[in-house]
Amino acid sequence: MTLDMQSATEFLTMEECAAVDQALMTAQDKFATRVAIYALRSLKQIALQTGVAIAQLEQTQIEDWIYQDASLQGTIDTEFKKFFSNLVIASLKPLRQISQESGVALESLTIAAVVGWFERQAQAKMQRVES
Repeated sequence: MTLDMQSATEFLTMEECAAVDQALMTAQDKFATRVAIYALRSLKQIALQTGVAIAQLEQTQIEDWIYQDASLQGTIDTEFKKFFSNLVIASLKPLRQISQESGVALESLTIAAVVGWFERQAQAKMQRVES
């Protein structure tokens, strides 16, 4: 299943979870990777619905979409949605770095590129700690 075919009601697919789980990263780095994958999918959907490029999306557009995301409905309260909105917005920073380093537009980033970038960052961090 491609990122664009992903249902809005799923956080991550089994394939995406497996790709993250197989990466050589700490639990914290894996969490950040999962959030970035969700953020990328969400940002693509927001851009598609609004007709605005991801790079041009405003914080309020992102927050509004997250508050209405079907996967975050039900028993999840407003404070968590605000927290999660902040996580998605914060994920824009690494997504922009991945886009810039790979020479690919944000809209064209793949799950493999996101996981690979986070894994390289985690390995570089481990090497700095070891030296």
